[in-house]
Amino acid sequence: MTAVEAATGQAAAAIRRKPQRGVISDGSTRRSRTVRYLLLLLFLLFILTPVYVVVIGSFKTSSDTTAAAQWSLPETWTLEPWRKAWDVLQPYMVRSLSLAIPAAIISSLIGSANGFVLARWRFPGANLVFALILFGMFIPYQAVMLPLRTTFQELDVTRGVPTLIIAHVIYGIPICTLIFRNYYATIVPNEIIESARVDGAGLIQTYLRIILPISISGFVVTLIWQFTSVWNDFLFALFLTQQNNGPVTLGLAALAGGQKVDYAASMAGALITSIPTLLVYIVLGRWFIGGLMAGALKG
Repeated sequence: MTAVEAATGQAAAAIRRKPQRGVISDGSTRRSRTVRYLLLLLFLLFILTPVYVVVIGSFKTSSDTTAAAQWSLPETWTLEPWRKAWDVLQPYMVRSLSLAIPAAIISSLIGSANGFVLARWRFPGANLVFALILFGMFIPYQAVMLPLRTTFQELDVTRGVPTLIIAHVIYGIPICTLIFRNYYATIVPNEIIESARVDGAGLIQTYLRIILPISISGFVVTLIWQFTSVWNDFLFALFLTQQNNGPVTLGLAALAGGQKVDYAASMAGALITSIPTLLVYIVLGRWFIGGLMAGALKG
């Protein structure tokens, strides 16, 4: 056999083997894809199972909401639990909206200003100031709840929504500052800031005219984060408000409390209180991941 014939035979054998390797690769890819989809389906079922129980339970009568019948469909579909839950939660929902919206906006604006100064308008000791601000993220709420309540009492601040706004703004500043600092360090180039300085723009003008217009994605992240945290908070509400002026979490606790619990109304109330946060994610969710990833590339 000549060298040419041997080379030709080896090339032909290699060509015949390539489809086999491709078939093995395709089969392995299909198997891994199938396993991945099965795992995702299991996770989805695990998450949706309690949602199913809550949804069908909210349309049952009080006599149907038993442990034995929790998986079965209602024998009689009724909207009475929803009406009862709405009658109880309506004033609490209004107070929660008047709390969560300004608290999220104010803490986001302060965090944006802090993040810009710490990322692009450096000053001596900026890293130390940033570390001290971040330290607030690691202080457990339970450790400061009583001192915080005493402080508000000594300052003669009325217990209610204004007290909660102050508390949530203060405790929202560290996480908002962290998000915006990383966001501006990633998105805003130094050349833009230097050009603004050459043109005579000061700190406030640079922030208002250049930084804010390109901060939409960052604001979406902090607004969703803060709105959800404030809306779902129960501990601050328990210590800093009363039943007649507290947010929706206190109303939901009152709806589920008592000697005889109406589980159908409690489930309907849980669904009603989740609607605002769900709407926030639906409306702003398209910018959420982009803004979060934009601030995660450089720290």
